Amino acid sequence: MTNDPMTKEMKWNADLYDQKHAFVFQYGEDVLELLDVKPGEYILDLGCGTGHLTQQIKDKGARVKGTDFSPEMIEQARAKYPEVDFAVENAADFFTDEKYDAVFSNAALHWVLDANGAARSVYNSLKHGGRFVAEMGGKGNVAHLIEAIQLVLQNHGYHVQADTKLWYFPSVGEYATKLEEHGFRVTYAVHYDRKTPLQDGDLGVAKWVTMFGAQYMENIPEEEKAEILKEITHKLEPFYNENGQWYADYKRLRFVAIKE
Repeated sequence: MTNDPMTKEMKWNADLYDQKHAFVFQYGEDVLELLDVKPGEYILDLGCGTGHLTQQIKDKGARVKGTDFSPEMIEQARAKYPEVDFAVENAADFFTDEKYDAVFSNAALHWVLDANGAARSVYNSLKHGGRFVAEMGGKGNVAHLIEAIQLVLQNHGYHVQADTKLWYFPSVGEYATKLEEHGFRVTYAVHYDRKTPLQDGDLGVAKWVTMFGAQYMENIPEEEKAEILKEITHKLEPFYNENGQWYADYKRLRFVAIKE
């Protein structure tokens, strides 16, 4: 297992994830087209969250397994889709006796700070000729938001929280190199802007941070936390508010790699 502090300590609110942040798996439906599921294939959905895309893979005729490091996410996935095989596993350190035809991952790999461990585990889990199809946060993802969070936390004296590293957002060259070093041939890679709407207007920033960046707020009193979130929102308004609709500055990395 990795020493990733994010994966060890993060507690996911699976209900809130489904109700208020459905864009995570809805955008992932595009990546499913790139996966091009064939009936009868054995596919791993790595970092499956609450299992929506895992079920869609199954619906296309594949045998599928969904894994996530979060027990809360897997519990919800099992409740929603009881006929799908789900398990709690670490994306940076897992093993399977029966090899997969493909490994699919949507919006999960940027949580895996041990990218080498993930590439190695995925490569070892695939059949020869198997494919690794994924989308994740790319270089510059939510850069305005991270800058605002860190600046406000520093101003309030929360230097440890400000220095917290939650995500790994690589460039195409950086991640393609890692994949190649572990034996993959990268056949497709693209890095693109995808501004992502936030729900509930100017409250959307606080809700996003509460859902995805909760570790930044650890050990901060509730009253001060509310003030910090307001200050972060204020700093982001020039970048995020477009005539009342707020957007986060997402940048995504999408790729296909083949095990040779």
